[in-house]
Amino acid sequence: MTIDEHQRVTRRGIGLMIAAVFMFSSMDTLAKYMLQSYPMAGLMWARYMVHLAVMLMLLWPRMGMKLIRTASPGLQILRGLLLVASTMFFYLALRHMPLAEAAAISFVGPVLTTLLAGRMLGERATARQWVAVVLGFSGVLIIIRPGGGLFTPAAIFPLVTALLFSIYQIVTRKLSGREHPYTTLFYTALVGGAATSFALPWGLQAPTALQVLFMIGIGVFGGYGHYLLIRAMGYASPTTLAPFIYSQIVWSTLLAYLVFRDFPDGGSLIGMAVIVLAGLLAVNWAKMRRASDAAAPPGSH
Repeated sequence: MTIDEHQRVTRRGIGLMIAAVFMFSSMDTLAKYMLQSYPMAGLMWARYMVHLAVMLMLLWPRMGMKLIRTASPGLQILRGLLLVASTMFFYLALRHMPLAEAAAISFVGPVLTTLLAGRMLGERATARQWVAVVLGFSGVLIIIRPGGGLFTPAAIFPLVTALLFSIYQIVTRKLSGREHPYTTLFYTALVGGAATSFALPWGLQAPTALQVLFMIGIGVFGGYGHYLLIRAMGYASPTTLAPFIYSQIVWSTLLAYLVFRDFPDGGSLIGMAVIVLAGLLAVNWAKMRRASDAAAPPGSH
């Protein structure tokens, strides 16, 4: 592949990643709007069941039974449950916090992944990565500002979201190379749909025609966003794409203003920038370390 072809393929991956995170921001915006008038349990069920239907329509004609064959059912179920729990806490955050601030706080997840990977994957966190962790949580404190309007018990919800999503990412890394990415994507929707069905009796409410449309939209945005995410990684490496994941904060801020007329104040914008910087540093330093380890002679460390 020539340099020009490589750049063209990489740009395609970046474009797909930006489109994917736009889908996720759109899903969150619809969810926040719906949570004002519809039970959370019913909304989560619709989100995962529509996601499941999208996956079946997109992937079953191409893969058939290969889609559901897994060598790691336990990890697949654990991964799906972690995402359901992460979604639940994020929806709780959306009930009580502005969209942009909740999304930004949840983006300390990549920084937490760096920290937790040391215990769960045997990867030792470096001093530089600890700097990224401290910086990330400094950004959270700037956003919620003790004594400010966002310093409420609800601020814990996006932090729990970030923690659960970090463990979810680590389980995903354990599955990487063992399972077809589309199989993992399918089990995300299958486990989510099954888990949220148990809570459905507490979220039964006859939806209006508009609410049905919005619930379908939430599931389509979520399912197709994950599909685009995997397609993006087929064109470019995760480390190349990682910085563009943070464009979701921009989309969330824009959509929050357009739909709810919420716009972060100066302090929140600074906190968001600090969290983004921490995440980018964590990703970059992890990449540098892997390159160093690969170049080092065996046994030298």
